[in-house]
Amino acid sequence: MTARTALLSLAMLAGAAGAAHAQTAEPWSPPRAGDWIVTGRLTQVAPTTEDRILTAAGVDTGLQVDVSDHIMPTLGFTWFVTDHFAVEAILGTTQHEIRAQGPGTDVVVHETWVLPPVVTVQYRPLTEGGFSPYVGAGVNAMLFYSGDDQNGFTVDLEDGLGLVLQAGADVGLTGPWSLNVDVKKVWFNTDADINGGALTSDVDLDPWVVSVGVGRKF
Repeated sequence: MTARTALLSLAMLAGAAGAAHAQTAEPWSPPRAGDWIVTGRLTQVAPTTEDRILTAAGVDTGLQVDVSDHIMPTLGFTWFVTDHFAVEAILGTTQHEIRAQGPGTDVVVHETWVLPPVVTVQYRPLTEGGFSPYVGAGVNAMLFYSGDDQNGFTVDLEDGLGLVLQAGADVGLTGPWSLNVDVKKVWFNTDADINGGALTSDVDLDPWVVSVGVGRKF
């Protein structure tokens, strides 16, 4: 997704909130036990890896792995178990470019799509007013698919599970509508085998996942 497309999508979300405001003047109230919030977000996934590429014998090649950022639309589904505790599931998919970089070298070796479903348990301290901050923790899966090898390289990435910490807030707009901001830190490790294991890397992706969107309470 390009920056222009991301901005257009955000404008559409803002327009939906504006339409809701025109239809109702009811004040927003924090969700209670049994409520749902469905949130459409624009999300940036920014991996932070700087792991080394080694030969099969464990010799440092002088190259490191670089994984590109990606902006995508995501959906969040939050169910309130109690007034203070909620469970959220986040759905989306991202595409990333993997490069081998080093002195005199900057080459794409693989492009892949990733399905990273996330489930967190949130704690929300406030039950009154138009502001509902939260913190959360949970797990995510990294499922790599539709990989496309580049420039004569073959790359195999291992699926797995990671840990997630989360912080964010819902800011009431009007009626059932709210603005959501959300930040997650994911810790995830995968093994990358390059050219049939001739080269390897133990990759800590550890992305920051930053989102903004509009939610509707049900």
